[in-house]
Amino acid sequence: MEKITSFTIDHIKLQPGLYVSRKDKVGSETVTTFDLRLTNPNEEPVMNTAEIHTMEHLAATYLRNELIWKEKVLYFGPMGCRTGFYLLLAGDYESSQIVDLVKACFAFIRDFRGDVPGASAKDCGNYLDMNLPMANYWGAKYAALLENIDRDHLVYPE
Repeated sequence: MEKITSFTIDHIKLQPGLYVSRKDKVGSETVTTFDLRLTNPNEEPVMNTAEIHTMEHLAATYLRNELIWKEKVLYFGPMGCRTGFYLLLAGDYESSQIVDLVKACFAFIRDFRGDVPGASAKDCGNYLDMNLPMANYWGAKYAALLENIDRDHLVYPE
């Protein structure tokens, strides 16, 4: 079997950042998959499931309500390795084009207080697995990274 695209990235060189993971054609349309890498793979501890779950609820809610981008958001969810998230957008984009969107999303996560959207038995299959304080922490950490992000953290390392 062929190695899938995400396994061809050198995770030894990979740093936290905002990367285009892949672009796929669906009919005549392009879908861009972004790698929102929050931790340094194989160097830093991974995120725990409760904070990832909370961030997924908050980011999905934010992105699907964002006036300019909401119609382009196809998916937001965690990576299996728990070092970041994937964001899939309808359209052909580069990382630099969505920095402001992702920065605003993670500022929302950083600043969110109160009841997590969808965190109820009726709305979620594992609603008790939430950790808002740690989601706030990761939101702050990633939003700060995006404040002055440079090209080295917008394009995968060679």
